[in-house]
Amino acid sequence: MPKQITEMLKGTLEGIVLAILASRAAYGYEITAWLREQGFSEIAEGTVYALLVRMEQRKLVDVEKVPSEKGPPRKVYTLNAAGRAYLDEFWRNWSFLAERIDRLHREGEN
Repeated sequence: MPKQITEMLKGTLEGIVLAILASRAAYGYEITAWLREQGFSEIAEGTVYALLVRMEQRKLVDVEKVPSEKGPPRKVYTLNAAGRAYLDEFWRNWSFLAERIDRLHREGEN
């Protein structure tokens, strides 16, 4: 992944992870695997885990420890009401920025 995309992704990864959790509960490895399947191959697992810890501290997600067949229990993350509100705000901000960036792009082509 080019450096510019990596830098842009840093500012949006939290919203992306919240969007994943809006559709289903998941644990860290599942989130990382899904991101990689979507082409975000450069995202380190540690980056996702650190983000999940911050989101837990900010009370954007609920966490449940579930037994694992191998090793320690897994932390399963679920989007809660505060996380949903934060995600809604993320999408509003995303739309605002995307519209303006698209406008700049179109104007630059003329």
